[in-house]
Amino acid sequence: MFRGSMVIQGSPIMQNSDEKPAPEQLDVDPIISVEGTVERIVYESAETNFLVGRMKIPDSDTLLTFVGNAMAVSPGETIRVRGRWVEDKRFGPQLRAESFETILPTTVLGIEKYLGSGLIEGIGPKCAQRLVGAFGVETLRVIEEQPERLRAVEGIGKKRAAQIRSSWSKQRAIQSIMVFLQGHGISGAQAVKIYKQYGDTAAAILRENPYRLADDITGIAFKSADKIAERLGIGKDAPARLRAGLTYVLNNAGHEGHVFLNTQELTTAAAEVLQVDAERLEIPLVELVQTGAMIIEDGAVFMPLMHAAERGTAQYLKKLLATPCEPLSINLENALKWVEKIKKIQLSDGQREAIRAGIECKVLVITGGPGTGKTTVLNSLLAILEKKGLSFLLAAPTGRAAKRMEAATDRQSQTLHRLLEYSPIKKGFTRDEHNPLITDLVVVDEASMIDTLLMFSLLRAIPPFARLIIVGDVDQLPSVGAGNVLFDLIASQRAPVVRLETVFRQAGESGIVANAHRINRGEFPAFNKDDFILISRQEPAPTVETILELVCHRIPAHFGLDPMRDIQVLSPMRRGDAGVNHLNERLQEALNPHGEPVPRRNYRRGDKVMQLRNNYELDVYNGDTGRVTLVEPEAAELEVTFDDGRVVIYSFDQADELELAYAATVHKSQGSEYPAVVLAFLPQHYMMLQRNLLYTAITRGKKLVVVVGSEKAIGMAVHNSKFAKRNSHLASRLRNDR
Repeated sequence: MFRGSMVIQGSPIMQNSDEKPAPEQLDVDPIISVEGTVERIVYESAETNFLVGRMKIPDSDTLLTFVGNAMAVSPGETIRVRGRWVEDKRFGPQLRAESFETILPTTVLGIEKYLGSGLIEGIGPKCAQRLVGAFGVETLRVIEEQPERLRAVEGIGKKRAAQIRSSWSKQRAIQSIMVFLQGHGISGAQAVKIYKQYGDTAAAILRENPYRLADDITGIAFKSADKIAERLGIGKDAPARLRAGLTYVLNNAGHEGHVFLNTQELTTAAAEVLQVDAERLEIPLVELVQTGAMIIEDGAVFMPLMHAAERGTAQYLKKLLATPCEPLSINLENALKWVEKIKKIQLSDGQREAIRAGIECKVLVITGGPGTGKTTVLNSLLAILEKKGLSFLLAAPTGRAAKRMEAATDRQSQTLHRLLEYSPIKKGFTRDEHNPLITDLVVVDEASMIDTLLMFSLLRAIPPFARLIIVGDVDQLPSVGAGNVLFDLIASQRAPVVRLETVFRQAGESGIVANAHRINRGEFPAFNKDDFILISRQEPAPTVETILELVCHRIPAHFGLDPMRDIQVLSPMRRGDAGVNHLNERLQEALNPHGEPVPRRNYRRGDKVMQLRNNYELDVYNGDTGRVTLVEPEAAELEVTFDDGRVVIYSFDQADELELAYAATVHKSQGSEYPAVVLAFLPQHYMMLQRNLLYTAITRGKKLVVVVGSEKAIGMAVHNSKFAKRNSHLASRLRNDR
């Protein structure tokens, strides 16, 4: 007995095995096993082997629709599908397969249809008919055990017989390995990835060391690999498990901002994850160091890439500082008068000093809060240097930041990733010490967002004779990636630093700017009714309802702002009733309830989305935001138009790199500026209530900031000037010679 089938107009995509399914797709039925003959494959992804098929069940006239990840499933095959019924919102009832098993046909008709499906290279429908005519029900056994007999059939010579035997062996190997993988609790999607990575050696590799999965295959983390290892009977104290646990913890520390962990920090954290005594980890740690998988330096444990990046950042910066550049023949006073005249501005003493430093110094750091004139200094400096014939390149960490820099300077700017020219073939940047940038000056804005790895790549690409100007607000949150580069660079005192502190009158009239500086000084903000507004709410539920009312109705009506384009909701945390995830669900339903859905994803055509990770092949990067402008189920593609105007085509297989962006975390908003910001800020967010987070959040707003939350939470953040210390040796490396 099975549910009715349907006609498929397009093609749903695979459900990522590590993702929580959309609410309408939650499995509610028990796992069942269904056996039948594959009639046709409606859709198949060559990249992921996700397929949509129709199968004929014995004693039934209705075709059953099944979906899942499988390799070597073809029309004519008899298969056993184990899975659950799901009710897809768009496509109706489907059997979502957790495993596939091929059952070889035993009748003459079944064998002919199976071989005629094109599954076996060298055999088409006519050849299948001749083979079955010659060998009957023994045909498959002949191919398997006596392939030399195939040459007795018309049209099959020595070469074709070998091709048939080879293709048959390959298909049988794939099926055998897939059965092995799925028999050990590995999902269909994961099994496909594993087979594509390891081929026929997959089973042997997993038996020997399933923890390789966490290193080799995207989407399979240590905890998933650990479950597989447990099913394979690998012990809790197995050396491979202990080494994998240490690696997982150290990599995870990098995601939390640390360049390294001290030995005790690493073993203590790993012991907790692995549920073993810390002493058991001493030998595995030594083994990792001996093989070069980790590096220990003065009690600090690094992943090799992170160690090379931190050391390299210090070395290249010191080399840049030590290499003289062409001296500039500039009469400073005349230059300052000239730039004031053409720009129609009056420079302050601090700005004049910053411009002087920019002309005289090989490397300069310019920092300061909103309204302190960083852009004026940069524009004036560029005008003077341009007049003297210097070439320059402008860049920022994100697309939004680069676009802002371009608008502020009226000069071309680009992301650091584009500046350094990533190559998918090389799987790295093409600009480096062997192929440096061609320029006299590199200017980088929003430097607080630059992590250790990116700074290393940038410094490698700057020619030693060039100049470097680094601009950023050191009081903002540090980078999402490992390290605290701008802070460490300033703390090292190795390069000249200009800190702009005077807030200019016009900027000071902004409640946003004035309150940003109040917060930075540890003072409670002074809310107003114009551009810096507090709506008092104490609990998550009324906070969310108020945010919905503000975004959908009150702000558009009062300020004339578009809720999709101009208003960004921020929250300190992802989870919780007033967290980003819940806010996105509610805002999507309010602002885009009827958009065409992207199959197996929680977003739709018309939704505001954000890129979650760097994808160099697509030229999109972590934090880039845009709108889903087209969904093509038949082509299994969707189109996203990003805020800088770029149109990017995603395959459905790449769709898990996007998430809803009506609401975003404060961290994800770095480098961006929005006409209006609505910030949820409650005591329930206590783990994130820090001064630099609140400061970063409100400085994202250009015209309007509305805080929906409690004064208690704001006070907690204002008075919490401590920030989570990040393990980094960059400052000391810059000060010293190591």
